[in-house]
Amino acid sequence: MVVADFLNFSRAAEHLRITQPAVSHQIKSLEDELGVPLFHRTSKSVRLTQEGHMFLQYAGEILKLMGLSKARVQQSQGAQPVRLGIGCRSAADLRLIRPALERLRLEEPRVLPLLRLVPFSSLDNLLEEGDVQLMFTFQEIAPQNSIYRELVRCPVVCVCRSDHPLAGRDAVTLEELRQAGRIVACRPPICPPAVFTVQSQVVTALPPDQVIFCESQEVIFALVETGYAFAVMADFPQLRQETLRYIPLSDCQPLSFGAAYLRRSRNGALRRFLSILEEILHAPEVS
Repeated sequence: MVVADFLNFSRAAEHLRITQPAVSHQIKSLEDELGVPLFHRTSKSVRLTQEGHMFLQYAGEILKLMGLSKARVQQSQGAQPVRLGIGCRSAADLRLIRPALERLRLEEPRVLPLLRLVPFSSLDNLLEEGDVQLMFTFQEIAPQNSIYRELVRCPVVCVCRSDHPLAGRDAVTLEELRQAGRIVACRPPICPPAVFTVQSQVVTALPPDQVIFCESQEVIFALVETGYAFAVMADFPQLRQETLRYIPLSDCQPLSFGAAYLRRSRNGALRRFLSILEEILHAPEVS
């Protein structure tokens, strides 16, 4: 376009602030691509060929379209949401954070949560690789290279139906659990190691037909709700079901549950989401 305006390669180069050989190379490359000469060149003059005149009709539209597409791409990039990758280990985690997600949507509309529900063993890798910016975990099994922030304290409880023999108790001991009938149990990391230790002490005292092993929290609740067994688990008061009884174990300390993230992943969206979670779950801030 500039060479066609000036009909002089040197003046075009000055206008474009590049060298004259660079202008000549670009024109030659375009002519090679089109398969036709665009300019007649002599030692004294430069003029457009018939094909050059024809191509000039389209060149202006090409530049306009290129400028429009560039502006739209830049506009789209500026309007991109701030993505926050959140790793959850179970459906219970999703239920726990649902109120915080709703507040985040209202207060920070540019933040878009990307939820990943994956086996616990995979979450560590997703966090390290940056696919998620934070994951939910118990403190005792939080990734060693992460920053841990407590959100809630979870009592260790016996969960059973309201018609279970233990249902009327205000607290229960480990010895009483060994006499309480069938138990449904799972292994770490599905349950935290502290809960697994309690489970093991009950399971080893029972005959095999009084133990059901499973692979998820959802299966545990299904078996407890239908009266097949009781369970020992970390209790989230925010997720309690009205049809079940949650009886504290008198000799177990509450467990710390929270979010783990890497220092490099900390940004405004992550900080705001954690603050909302803490406000909703009423947990004290932990350094």
